[in-house]
Formats: sequence, structure tokens, C-alpha cells
Amino acid sequence: MAKIENGRQSADSRSIRTISSSHMDDESSLGSDSEMNGFTNDRHTDKYGFIGGAQQYSEESAQDVPPEVLRQREVKWLDMLSNWDKWMVKRHKKVRLRCQKGIPPSLRGRAWLYLSGGKVKREQNRGKFEELDSQAGDPKELDVIEKDLHRQFPFHEMFVSRGGHGQKDLFRVLKAYTLYRPEEGYCQAQAPIAAVLLMHMPAEDAFWGLVQICEKYLPGYYSAGLEAIQLDGEILYALTRRVSPITYRHLEKHKIEPILYMTEWFMCAFSRTLPWASVLRVWDMFLCDGVKIIFRVGLVLLKCMLGTREKLNACQGQYETMELLRTIEPRYMQEGFLVREVLDVPISERDVESEHHVQLKRWRKNRGELHWKSPPRMHGARAIMASEPPSRQDLRQNPTIIVESPLPAPQLQKREKKGKEEKKSIKKESMKKTPPVTEIPNPYNLPGDPHQQHTRMHHCQVL
Repeated sequence: MAKIENGRQSADSRSIRTISSSHMDDESSLGSDSEMNGFTNDRHTDKYGFIGGAQQYSEESAQDVPPEVLRQREVKWLDMLSNWDKWMVKRHKKVRLRCQKGIPPSLRGRAWLYLSGGKVKREQNRGKFEELDSQAGDPKELDVIEKDLHRQFPFHEMFVSRGGHGQKDLFRVLKAYTLYRPEEGYCQAQAPIAAVLLMHMPAEDAFWGLVQICEKYLPGYYSAGLEAIQLDGEILYALTRRVSPITYRHLEKHKIEPILYMTEWFMCAFSRTLPWASVLRVWDMFLCDGVKIIFRVGLVLLKCMLGTREKLNACQGQYETMELLRTIEPRYMQEGFLVREVLDVPISERDVESEHHVQLKRWRKNRGELHWKSPPRMHGARAIMASEPPSRQDLRQNPTIIVESPLPAPQLQKREKKGKEEKKSIKKESMKKTPPVTEIPNPYNLPGDPHQQHTRMHHCQVL
């Protein structure tokens, strides 16, 4: 039952789960088999893998990067990934700037794994995912996971088919996490997080990415009672007062709990709310700079939807306000607009932590101690790397494609030896003294060339 605290309605953890689950189920019904039959034959897959739905690519919601710019960014990112520890220690501001500009699609999965610390975690726990993957798992947890599979991005080609490779990998990742953290178990909001990761990397990498997000970026979000998300809701509410006082007063007037509108935003890291181009840009910044990006996105949407008198005249009550926040205007979620606004929000990790201490103190006064002791939150890639210093071996890039030679080992060694000898002989030949080359005058010298001036002088003397 709802309680009244600080003049506002407070929802308990059970009602939060109901709100979150019912909203997800409403949207997820679009992915049923009866509705999907024949769907793929009528539509083209966009560049993100969507065959329909609100998150499908459109020119209005995204901004395309010219191919030549994309190639330049790929070269820069390849260099960074090859020397990741040096870049993070000495040139972290440059890494952040490049994340803000957008990670090249071809390298996004690898970059996310490095930013989150998932690469280091995987290298330090080799064989762990295979071990978890081979175990049976808790039947109760598996039953809930199985029911959620078809609800995750039903319009994406990876997850459109029941029993397809995308759903199978999603099941493996979520099951492995319940075995990795049995005390935490499975939470429905983890599924879209894992699904986004799977769109960009193999199952094992996605598993370690999920571990890092659950334990470092959003600790306590998916634990029983959902106390961490309630606490962050209070932090968002307090920060709203600083960023948009008119929005804050409206929410306070109608006693609208933050947990009613921000649960899915934060727990799913906006993966179910924004157009896909915007989701990817938000995640690029989120995995670099941490949860402050999630707070900033939430503040931008609240300010844009409720930050003017004209907007507030259209929503005179709690119901109208909630409907407005459930249907964000597309122009406010457009990739270019949203990223610019997010970068302009004057909220830092220090502000988030400062408000966290204030709200935690208030929580303990009104409700007592937190039941779930979550690990400290890490604000981005640099903090994670500092807390778990990697070795050069942990950051070494493995080849994505390995071609085995059809030749037997002795023949292969013989060929390699022959190749080395040929290289040595070529090097010796090149080192031999070559006769001087006679200079041939260039008839097309540029103006001001010394040789051209000398030729002109000689010509005048002859004349």
C-alpha cells in the first residue's frame, strides 16, 4: 500500500515492480508469434537491425556521419584500443570527447567492453562463463527468464524469432548471471540491458558487460526491494529543483513520485525509451562517464516536457502529467538535439554523490537502514580502471578471425624458415653500394625553384 512521505505519495517495492512490469508487458505484446507472422517479408531491416517499431531508424531521429569522417574516427579508436591503459591515464579527456562524438559502429562493441571494464573482467575470469553456461540453473528463475525472452526488442532481427539465436544467447547470459549472483537473482529490467549488449558482442562479452553495469554502474538497481532505484529517484527529484524549478514545483504540486516515471528510464538505461540512434549515443557517454549521463538525460526530458507554462497548461493533473511523460515528443529525443542538451546540463558526479549522501541520510531517518548493501558506485570507465588496475595481458586484443594453415607443422616451419632467409638476402642486396644517379632536369619546375632560375640564367648567357 502507498505511504505518504514528505507530502508526496511513496510507492513500495512491490508496486514499483508492478508498474515497471505492466508497462513492459503492454509494449512487449507486439512481439507475439501471431503478430509477427509474415512481418519480415513486408519490411526492410534498417542499419541497426530493426524491421519496424518506434525505434526503427529515420532521418528525423538520427544524424548520419559522412563515410570519410567515420573512417578517420575508426583509425583513432583503433589506436586508442591498442594503447588503452595509456590513453585512459594520460588522455582521458580525449577519450571522453570521442565518446561524446559517437563511437564508430564497427568498433562500438569492443569499445563498450573496454570502457566498462568487461574486457579485463573476462581475462581475469577465463572459463567462468563456460562453467556457468554448462550449469542447469534455478528452475524458478529460468521459467521467468523464458517468459521474458520474446518481450525484448521484438522488432529487432536478432530477437524476432522464438528460439532464434538471439533469444538463445539472451537466455544463456541471463541464466549465467543468476548463477554468478544467486543472492541477487534475475530482474526483468536486466533483459533489455543484456539484449543491447548482445546486439554488439558475443554472449560471453555481453555477460561480462552486464556484470559490470549491474555491479559498477548501477549497483543495487536489480536487487530485491529495488531500494537503489528508489534512492536515485529521490536524487533525480532533488536535481530537478536545481535544473528546472518550474518542473519541480509541478511535480510537487501534484505529488507525483519520481519512481512512477523514472523506473524504466533508469533501470533500462533508456534503451526502451529513445530512438535507437539516441540510445547508442547515450550508452557511448554512459559507459564512459557513468550514471551522471542517465541523470542528465532524465533531467533533459523532464525539462523539455514540463519546463514551460504552455506545457503545464496541457497537464492539469497527475494522470495528464504521467501520460505526457510516457509519450515524449520525438523532437526532444532526436540524436543531435538530445546529445547537445545532455552535455549542457550542469550536473557532475560530485553533484550526484553529494545529493546521494543527503537522500541516504533522509532515507535512514524515515525508513531505517537499507536492506541491501550494494557496492559503491563507480562513475565511469576511469574510476573502474583505477579500482581494478589491468595488466597489459588483460588489455591485449585477440584476433577476431583465426585461419588455420592447411600445411602440416614441419612443412609450415620449413616455409617460414625459407621466407626469413629470402628477407635477409633482399636486405643485403639493398645495402650494397649503388652507382650515383645522374640528375635529370625537371622541365616542369614550379616558380621559384632554384634549378629553374639557374637554367634561365644559363639560357640568357647563351643568347
